[in-house]
Amino acid sequence: MRIVVIGGSGHIGTFLVPRLVRGGHEVVAISRGQRRSYVDDPAWDDVEQVTADRAAEDEAGTFPSRVAGLGADAVVDLISFTLESEKALLERLRGQTGHLLYCGSIWRHGPSQKLPGTEDGGTPPVGEYGIQKAATTEMLLAETAAGGLVTTSVDPGHIVGPGWHPIGPLGNKDPAVWRTLSAGEPLYVPGLGGEFMHHVHADDVAQVFECAIERRDAAAGQAFSAVAPSALNVRGYAQIAASWFGQVADLRSVTWEEFRSRTSPEAYESSWGHLYRDQYFSIDKARTLLGYQPSYEPEAAILESVRWLVDHGQLDVANPLVV
Repeated sequence: MRIVVIGGSGHIGTFLVPRLVRGGHEVVAISRGQRRSYVDDPAWDDVEQVTADRAAEDEAGTFPSRVAGLGADAVVDLISFTLESEKALLERLRGQTGHLLYCGSIWRHGPSQKLPGTEDGGTPPVGEYGIQKAATTEMLLAETAAGGLVTTSVDPGHIVGPGWHPIGPLGNKDPAVWRTLSAGEPLYVPGLGGEFMHHVHADDVAQVFECAIERRDAAAGQAFSAVAPSALNVRGYAQIAASWFGQVADLRSVTWEEFRSRTSPEAYESSWGHLYRDQYFSIDKARTLLGYQPSYEPEAAILESVRWLVDHGQLDVANPLVV
């Protein structure tokens, strides 16, 4: 099968492209060409590389035709962030490509009312990112339901892996939290710290996409949550993370207003966005229909990311990892 992966060198593409090559597929990876994949793999030697600036070509109206011209049996779109962009691609691929797979987000759902959440439940999204992801998924699934192009939407949680900073215990990427936990110093937590965040290793997300390609009929017109088998709340995440450095987390509960005064505006907004949603999703649907078998619990995925950052001198910690 000839498969085009848009965003092939990003977080998910780093793992998906080699998976597809090893599965015997002919793979074309589209990227801006500004960086290598996060993990080296000899499978990349067998990949056709196409350089394109998605944003610029979307604005010019040329990107959908570029993709259609590659003659793919399946297209995996990992970097579409607006309904308009994906709709243009869908309309160009209709009748030419057998399967369009889209990378959505668990943020197409709003704050949780019942845990674990499911693909069809939940509250309306909040924020432009989630609103666009929700509208795009609804458009794609309606296309398939109406007898048009076969589509599948995959909704990752908070993606982690080697090479980039994970969403930390406070719901943001501020690296200071890791020095605090590694030193056993007080960590100021907004509220009681019971809110969930649902992480997932990038390779497990890639697995969902691969399974959806291989089981096209089961995946047709469906959305799947791509998350770890379990989720961490703030308190549990902090305690587990502190133990990696031989420490016990000293957690201090503060109001959100006090938390705002202790951090940057960017970190505060990120924390609010992640913790306000308080999300934890079921993977029963992906397990049943696709045979999804995640390899990573969330803490194992996060530890791999933290270890990479420490080993490469990209994270300042007070004590070494003991695990």
